[in-house]
Amino acid sequence: MTEHDKRHKVLVIGGGYAGTFAANRLRVRTDVDITLVNPRPQFVDRIRLHQFVAGTGDAALDYGTLLGTGIELVVDSATRIDTATGMVRLASGRALDYDHVIYAVGSTAATPAVPGAAEFAFPLAEFEDAQRLRARLDELSLDAPITVVGGGPTGIETAAELAEQGRAVTLVSGATLMPSLSARGRRYVAGWLSRHGVTVLEANAVTEVRPEAVVFADGAVRPSALTIWTTGFGVPRLAAESGLRTDTLGRLLTDETLTSVDDARIVATGDAAAPSGQPLRMSCQAAGPLGAQAADTVLSHIAGTEPAVVDLALLGSCVSLGRRVGIRQLARKDDTAVNLYIGGRAGARIKEVTCKIGVGKIRREARKPGSLAWPKGGPRPEQPVSAGPVVTSA
Repeated sequence: MTEHDKRHKVLVIGGGYAGTFAANRLRVRTDVDITLVNPRPQFVDRIRLHQFVAGTGDAALDYGTLLGTGIELVVDSATRIDTATGMVRLASGRALDYDHVIYAVGSTAATPAVPGAAEFAFPLAEFEDAQRLRARLDELSLDAPITVVGGGPTGIETAAELAEQGRAVTLVSGATLMPSLSARGRRYVAGWLSRHGVTVLEANAVTEVRPEAVVFADGAVRPSALTIWTTGFGVPRLAAESGLRTDTLGRLLTDETLTSVDDARIVATGDAAAPSGQPLRMSCQAAGPLGAQAADTVLSHIAGTEPAVVDLALLGSCVSLGRRVGIRQLARKDDTAVNLYIGGRAGARIKEVTCKIGVGKIRREARKPGSLAWPKGGPRPEQPVSAGPVVTSA
């Protein structure tokens, strides 16, 4: 086989927003064999997990509606990237060889250090978590006290969904409720929660979770038939356990083109990437463009051209407050909130359209690889980490 006839094997590890975007975008070349490895047979629309828990929406989609023609889906879990042999080991015992890897394993819930939290609190970061939580909710009476720990978007949206259904909800926040919002935006969210009966405890620390209660730093004990833990995220340990350098959370260290600092055949993306040790905010908003950029980097490596550096502006966030109200917080290109938001039914419509667009763009990339564009101009570190020499197979 001549170099002109060579086919390039690319393994995408992880089938979330970033991984699915990357797999679809790789199809701009016809000489690339693409395999997507994912532990589930369905795509999880994570930004709808709170809806799935409350029974107001679905969060699982058929990959057949999302992946372009020719992409092989392997339902399995990667256990090791063997850079010496150019193989990815799977939990089933299989091994897949590669020329390039796109590392898109995403994020998951961090194991809480608070006593009793791991045993008695329910996380909400994975589809399986949401299934267990939904089943537990079905067992509870409508007036059973529920505690949601975490004042970020997941905590707020979960508390709002349940409160709108008439459940008794307490939301425990850190020092500031939803700190990524402007002060006006936070007041708007706090006002909606208050009007819908949610007790918000700001600047409170949960020191223990019991089967039917939560304990606070001041010794107060509040009843809780169900405690939902939405604070803290981690990433799978696959990179570190494969001998690749990571940041303290476990994200793969890359240069500004998303190429691993240890092996140029490995490109990271989404929540599991730490370009120059300065990762972007974990979000669906960042995952899609980062997935597309990871694919572009691999395609540049194949073509022997210089990959582009990360250039992505994050422009605020959307938070739903039940099914009829939401807030769209506007922000500068560096992701800092401005004193402007859109609330009410208009905010809810924007949030719903945003959710639909996220999946819609994946489908469009499947139909037309290379179509995704994204806002650029976000600030990045001035001194990128060098990827160093290419590491070749032994």
